[in-house]
Amino acid sequence: MANTGLLKRLGKMLTEDLENVEDERVQRESAAANAERATGAQCARDCSRGDEAVMIGELRAVETCSRNTNSGVRAEFFDGTDTVLLKWMGRNRIPGIEPGRRITVRGRVANADGMKVVYNPEYELHAVDE
Repeated sequence: MANTGLLKRLGKMLTEDLENVEDERVQRESAAANAERATGAQCARDCSRGDEAVMIGELRAVETCSRNTNSGVRAEFFDGTDTVLLKWMGRNRIPGIEPGRRITVRGRVANADGMKVVYNPEYELHAVDE
């Protein structure tokens, strides 16, 4: 049974390492895109409630609503440092807003349920090959 504990610890270490590698990749790509585009983007971890922010990262998850509901489009934005929820109110779908897509967002940071949120952000989709 001692091997089971060792295997669990090794599995956890490998999983954490993969998550860190992914976070570092996204952060590196976001910094490179910021340098290339000279947007003055900041890291999501450095943004706080009330800040007017420009951030570059990628969409990890996107939730759309049916035409019958009016909850809008929600997307999980990640730049390698922190996650920010993006909410477009009154929309049921936005072309190009899809998981894995690189994006630059601009808007005022709010806080909802302990999470950073930007409502109706301006956005720029990056070319798919970037």
